[in-house]
Amino acid sequence: MKGREFMKKKVSRIPKFKTYEEETKFWDTHSLADYWDEFEDVDIVFDLQKKKEETLVLRLQKNVKDKLDKAARARGLNISTLARMWLMERLQSSKT
Repeated sequence: MKGREFMKKKVSRIPKFKTYEEETKFWDTHSLADYWDEFEDVDIVFDLQKKKEETLVLRLQKNVKDKLDKAARARGLNISTLARMWLMERLQSSKT
């Protein structure tokens, strides 16, 4: 077929993950350096002057906060980010 170029779709060696936990376990045992050719450069723009929408102060028992902090650090996140992610996931799954 003259004039046509056919490109094979490259199959990713990185599996599709069902959960964040599954993904963190994968990256705990694999090096990013082995997958550089599968990543794309992206431009990230931060607007540090933009204020957050709302703030919620939440009181937790120390043992609950410690567990949340440990889970966040295991994922390379801060405690607020993980709490916000889990809250959003729960709200989306509850269909409210």
